[in-house]
Amino acid sequence: MEDPHARLVAALLDARQRHCFPPDVRKAAPEFVGQVLGLLFPHFADRLECSAAAVRRDVTTVEASLHRLLELLEPHYPRTEPSLPARFMAGLPDTYAWLQQDAQAIFDADPAARSVDEVILTYPGFLAIAIYRVAHALHGLGFPLLPRLLTEHAHQRTGVDIHPGAVIGRRFVIDHGTGVVIGETTLIGSNVKLYQGVTLGALMVEKALADKKRHPTIEDDVVVYANATILGGETVVGQGSIIAGNAWLTQSVPRNSIVTRRSEVRPRNGDGGLDELDYHI
Repeated sequence: MEDPHARLVAALLDARQRHCFPPDVRKAAPEFVGQVLGLLFPHFADRLECSAAAVRRDVTTVEASLHRLLELLEPHYPRTEPSLPARFMAGLPDTYAWLQQDAQAIFDADPAARSVDEVILTYPGFLAIAIYRVAHALHGLGFPLLPRLLTEHAHQRTGVDIHPGAVIGRRFVIDHGTGVVIGETTLIGSNVKLYQGVTLGALMVEKALADKKRHPTIEDDVVVYANATILGGETVVGQGSIIAGNAWLTQSVPRNSIVTRRSEVRPRNGDGGLDELDYHI
């Protein structure tokens, strides 16, 4: 009797043989970034031992985990730089210093925050930034897939989607966080604040533009309020500018500008009936 699933099995077997991806990677990537954050901040540690020996042990554990991840991925993404784990570890003090500044900036910007510890422990914006900074460091070392796994983990946890290739300056603030999207070629200066729902995206989505700058540049000291959308690789938001909530921006604005979205206010019909706007969903 002919196997009714023969065609399906043949097609799936071929796919598995051509894309035999190690299943451990999806679990190992979040575990790795959790180890990194637990090393840098006691707030994320599963256990805390306050001794130099314990810190050295945790450093060794993080480096060994990165070696293991790279070995799992190597058949699919050959590693050209054997010293990548050592170089990543050498850069962690700088990553830690930048994240301390990010946490302080979030605390300074939010009247509801009672301490920097509260920011680190509870703010999804800080968690998304922290995972992005780890992923961006790996991205800069030339290993493509692992950084994307890390930032997608942050996306799932926080609702914040930051491509690891984006370049983001010091004292970065994401308040509330949910719905923030930052594209691959975005350039963000220092002391920038983004609120929930902000999109820094591409004006056109075409595969031929993969190697072009597709996303905007946000200069120092800019504030972008909730649900604003800024698109295009040639769009530059000048230093010190404020972009109001729900604004739609596809062209550059000079330094110290205010971009608003004007709301129309008018009386409703006096007969108690429904306006035409009431039918718009």
